[in-house]
Order: sequence, then structure tokens, then C-alpha cells
Amino acid sequence: MSVSIGSSLKDLQAAESKLLIQTYERYPLLFVSGKGVYLTDEQGNQYLDLLSGIGVCALGYNHPAVTEVIAKQSAELLHTSNLFYHRGTTELAIRLTEITGLDRVFFCNSGTEAWEAALKLARAHAGRLRSEGKHLGTKFLALEHSFHGRTMGSVATTHKLKYRAPFAPVMPDVEFVAFNDVTALRAAFSPEVCAIAMETVQGEGGINPVSEEFLSAARELCDSTGALLILDEIQSGMGRTGKWCAYQHYGIKPDVTTLAKPMAGGIPVGAMLCTEEAARAFTPGMHGTTFGGNPLACAVANAVIDEIRQAGLLDHILSTGEYFRSQILELKAKYPAIVEVRGLGLMIGVELDSDELAKSILAGMMSRRILINRTHETVLRFLPPFLITREHVDQTIIALNELLAEHTSTNSSHSSLLAGEPIHG
Repeated sequence: MSVSIGSSLKDLQAAESKLLIQTYERYPLLFVSGKGVYLTDEQGNQYLDLLSGIGVCALGYNHPAVTEVIAKQSAELLHTSNLFYHRGTTELAIRLTEITGLDRVFFCNSGTEAWEAALKLARAHAGRLRSEGKHLGTKFLALEHSFHGRTMGSVATTHKLKYRAPFAPVMPDVEFVAFNDVTALRAAFSPEVCAIAMETVQGEGGINPVSEEFLSAARELCDSTGALLILDEIQSGMGRTGKWCAYQHYGIKPDVTTLAKPMAGGIPVGAMLCTEEAARAFTPGMHGTTFGGNPLACAVANAVIDEIRQAGLLDHILSTGEYFRSQILELKAKYPAIVEVRGLGLMIGVELDSDELAKSILAGMMSRRILINRTHETVLRFLPPFLITREHVDQTIIALNELLAEHTSTNSSHSSLLAGEPIHG
């Protein structure tokens, strides 16, 4: 059967409404190309992208470090399966162990796959310790407001009920602990816990960095029994916060970490890394993947890491992120509607005082051709490409200032009407 559809946004919307399983509420935009930190729609309009494919396009769009290696590698070798060797996995493993401080790597295709592997490793690790005469249970401690992915194990450790309830019963033996509540963490921990599993900086939960006290307590508790400390760096890792992994801001190393989103600049790839001790729990045949660690994904990931290093982007992320937050904090001083500004590097959340305002600001930014998104209902999330400059930040702040001023003016006028006061225009 031949397929013939139009190329307009309306044509694609009509086709998708009939053909695709409706798992996403898409914005009414059709992008056809990108360059640097900008996306271009089918009408030729450019949009400043401060979301980067939800934290994926670290080097923006059409970056030669990415496009050239894709062309080269695709002409040589795309796939061999993990039954055979290719150079890319070794080269990427060397880079990832260097930048994370961990010892061994399992390659996969996405963040949720990496997290699933980490959960399986924790259960296998506990089983290995039990076989050696030590007692460690099967329970996971996760955090309130967490998000770890869509597979059954990942969703079981994701806090929001709407993600878990439709698929119940999900994986058992998961308890959620209040975020950054050290007392609650200590009360929940016991030898029945095989792992404490958390995001170093919660992404979907509203850009919430874990406190140093909480992370230190988690490390101490895990060390006391042999349980694993698993840190999800899928959104916060690979340089997003100005260090290769957000946990490096704290000087605390996990037993296991997971990476994905920015690793290959848009090519699907994920990785679980762990210590030598934790890695002993997996033996050949216990876990696997068909596409994970394929030559194309590895080649691009190697190129992205090298470009971040050579271009000095970690320092750029730190300085630009600090400037970005300072400018938003100036807006906070002007507008009470901004409740809090949170984040590290170029992972920034701006919490507003209502979800209606967050929706309005999101729409207003889009009308000004600036792309962000809203998470945890009331939080504006900024995950720009690592290449953004202060000029892009200034453009963004001007737009936010205009929208917040309009909101303040509208509310003031409404309050005056309710009070029976005259409005002078």
C-alpha cells in the first residue's frame, strides 16, 4: 500500500490522530531544520530552543562534531551485535569511566533502560551477598517527586501516582521517602534495603537538587550494610550542571549511576556505570541488549565528549548558568509570582505561584519564539544547549519580564475592579 500525505502541519496532525497511539500532547509546531541553538519551522520562523529536546541536544543542532561523525560512521559500520567487538565501545567506556570515576559500563539505548539495568543490578548484588552469607533484602528506597522512566521497574520507582497507577501492580518493594528529609531516610533504611535510588537533581519533579546532608546520609547508610547508592544522572549528567555528573558538586561517589540524554547529541544511547564491586553481580547472560553500544551511537558519544572537553564547555556552562540564574533572581525580586529559582549549571527551574500562570508564560514564550516547557505543574524548566550565550539569556529575560509585567498589570487591574477603584489607563 502506498502512503501519501501532505507536508503541512495540519496534514501531519490529521494523519497522526488516526495512526499514532496518543501518548503525547504535542505543541502545534512543525520543525524542519536546526542550526546552533535555533530550530526552524516549516514557514521559516526561527525559535530559540531552551529545551534542547528535553536536555538531549547538548551541542545544539547541525553541529559538525556530530554530523561529520554520523556521516563517517554510517558509511563504515552501523551494527554488529554485542556478540562481537568493535572499537567504539572500548573508547566510550574509557571516556565514561574517566569522567564519572566509576569502573565498568553497561551500554543501552535510553535513560529508562539504564535505570532498569541499575535496578536489576541492585537486586542481583543483594542476591550475591546473600549467597555469601550476608543479609541484604530486596527493597528500594526512592524519593518523593522522583521520575526515572517508563519501563515497569523505572515507573515503580517514579513517585507520581499517575505514572504508576494505570500499570498496577508494578514492581513491589519500593518505598518513597520525603525529599531531602534525612530523618525520614534514616527511619526507612534497614538491612532489607538493597539500594537507595535517587536523582541527584530531580528533573520532572521540578529541578530540585538533593542536599549535601541528604546525599551524605544516603552514602553512609549504604556503606553500613552493603546496599547500593544509585544516582540517576540521566538529565543532570554529561555536563548539564557544569560538571560531568551532578554528584561531583558534592564530592560523593555513588556505587551506580545512569547516563543518557545528552550523551550522543540526539542519537539514542544510554549507559549504566558502576563500581567493580557492584559489577560482580552481573555475569554473562543475566542482562543484555540488542542495539546498546552500537558503533554509530558510540562514535557520536565519543565525539560529543571530546567536543565538550576541547571547547571548554563545562566552564562555559557554569558561568552562563550562574548568569542565567542571577538574571532570573532579579526578576524574582520584582515579581512575587516567582516563588523560587533552583538548579545547577544549565539545568534551571523557575517555580511560579500557580499552574495557570505557568501555562500562560509557556504560551507567551512560544509566541515570542522561545521554547521552554513546564514540569511539576508550576515550574518553568530551562535545559538549553550547552552553547547558549549571555545574549540568548538576555533575550529570554526580556521576554520573561514582559510576560510577568503583563500578568502583574492584569492582576492589579482585576484587584482594583474588585475593590471598586477607578482604573487609569
